[in-house]
Amino acid sequence: MYDRRRFHRRAWRDSPFQKGDLKYVVLDLISDKPRYGYEIIRALEERSYGFYTPSPGAVYPALQMLEEMGYATAVEQDGKKVYTITEEGRRFLTERKGFADEVKRQMKRYWDPETARAVSEVAGEFGRLGRLMRRRLRSMEPERMQRVLDVASRACREIEAILDE
Repeated sequence: MYDRRRFHRRAWRDSPFQKGDLKYVVLDLISDKPRYGYEIIRALEERSYGFYTPSPGAVYPALQMLEEMGYATAVEQDGKKVYTITEEGRRFLTERKGFADEVKRQMKRYWDPETARAVSEVAGEFGRLGRLMRRRLRSMEPERMQRVLDVASRACREIEAILDE
């Protein structure tokens, strides 16, 4: 049976963060300079080489929580809330420097700049294959569909063998 989740875009855009990690990353970003929510989203997308784009539903609650904890303040600027780290927020980052640094190391391991291009190319090929199959699979006669299935099964086995090396 077809499992939609197997081909969902999210598989290529997953996150290295554990619950609660995002607050350290957001706080670190606003410690560099004041930022608004979408600027934080773009900065995280850039740092992950396009492999992770946090949703506004993740970033804005983190910003609100940081503000409620007294670690950030927000001011309205050109119709946007711009967040700035407070002295208490700086102390929080300093006190938890080891943990915050580990989150950064995890991000670097997860989105290694040396392999990002290759990962992007592989993901692009899988995307291209998915688009091709969506366009052509429904109109394919059973014999050709079986040949495509055989090739796909072989490819999966070969890729799995490479990954298991």
